[in-house]
Amino acid sequence: MKEKTILIKNANIVNEGKIFKGDILIEGEYIKEINDSISAKSSDVHVVDAEGKYILPGAIDDQVHFREPGLTHKANIATESKAAIAGGITSFIEMPNTNPQTTTVEKLEEKFEIAAQSSSANYSFMFGGTNDNLEEILKVDSKTVAGLKLFLGSSTGNMLVDDPKVLEKIFKSTDMVISVHCEDEATIKKNFQEHLEKFGDDIPIKYHPIIRSEEACYLSSSKAIELAKKTGARLHVFHLSTGKETNLFTNKIPLKDKKITAEVCIHHLWFNDDDYDKKGTLIKWNPAVKTEKDRVELWEALLDDRIDVIATDHAPHTIEEKNNVYTSAPSGGPLVQHALPAMLEMHHKGKISIEKIVEKMCHNPAILFQVEKRGYIKEGYFADLVLVDLNNPWTVNKENILYKCGWSPFEGSTFKSRITHTFLNGSLVYENAKFTNVKAAKRLTFNR
Repeated sequence: MKEKTILIKNANIVNEGKIFKGDILIEGEYIKEINDSISAKSSDVHVVDAEGKYILPGAIDDQVHFREPGLTHKANIATESKAAIAGGITSFIEMPNTNPQTTTVEKLEEKFEIAAQSSSANYSFMFGGTNDNLEEILKVDSKTVAGLKLFLGSSTGNMLVDDPKVLEKIFKSTDMVISVHCEDEATIKKNFQEHLEKFGDDIPIKYHPIIRSEEACYLSSSKAIELAKKTGARLHVFHLSTGKETNLFTNKIPLKDKKITAEVCIHHLWFNDDDYDKKGTLIKWNPAVKTEKDRVELWEALLDDRIDVIATDHAPHTIEEKNNVYTSAPSGGPLVQHALPAMLEMHHKGKISIEKIVEKMCHNPAILFQVEKRGYIKEGYFADLVLVDLNNPWTVNKENILYKCGWSPFEGSTFKSRITHTFLNGSLVYENAKFTNVKAAKRLTFNR
């Protein structure tokens, strides 16, 4: 529903490390006022009573694969952005390995056009680097595009950037945030060949983290960091999966001053290699879910601020594709609808505060990518807000999964917290499991 003015009353407002009770007045697309008590000045103000609930800034997911164009049998921008809104993610940054790949400015603008027509959440895209598209990279306007994505391992199409000279040239040439997938291809190929000779195509899934090993991750991420230090590039390392890698990052300086940053994904915080027995290829990701020791060390680095951001790496495949034998089952899984509830579950278990969840899923992506007027609950900022009931349990099942692929690695899990309302650019777009059919999504802009 589109209202000229919305007044949210009696909320527990979570922002910048504090929780305080108050009211929020929304006028048009923006937060007009935050105060202890605000009165509705006229009868046409839409009042939402948030008594007992928590209001968070809309989450910003810096890494998703929504599969459009070209892979829309798995997902598309319309379906997955709706799932994101239901999960409290109001802005997403989508990756370039679609079909065709987003490696020319023309293809990038075509994706923006699709999102303008069909996205339910705010959107931006990463531009993809290859061994031979430096000229195109230099045409990209960094004020209107989230950043540059490089696959230094595990790519699709021709997106593996494996020429050291090209890599160094890219690092020296752009002022955009360079986000990287770090797994050493030679190490993985060697490990894979050994397991293929031993087991054939049906390699037991438990060997996935041994094939895509700690060594493969560390070798690649340490090289990328070395190159960033040499060239002065702004580097962001996606989806850390090992404890060893966390020691490559620092918490000695504020995020806004860091040149080298890191992200961890929900699945690497939630699962460990014991879960392969039960979940099989449904939790086959690249990089792989690794040991309990790795999971514990990722949590430590997240909480002490060596890791800056929590994201999803939402990457759906059909259940038929996932049910193939190891060598044919693709890596990746859907996560945007369940990421925030999963983190709030970790809060209930005493693992992380709500303030810290907001810092890592809302504030920090906004700082890191310099997203304009989002990621905080502040007067003058876009009213991207999420209302959460921390004590309203629900179980993930086929009936309430919104992903086009129709499955979730969290199927059967019960979450104590429920997202009851999502506001996007001042409009109430989701309320009590129903969408309001308001088109309020906007292209993200960057304060660079």
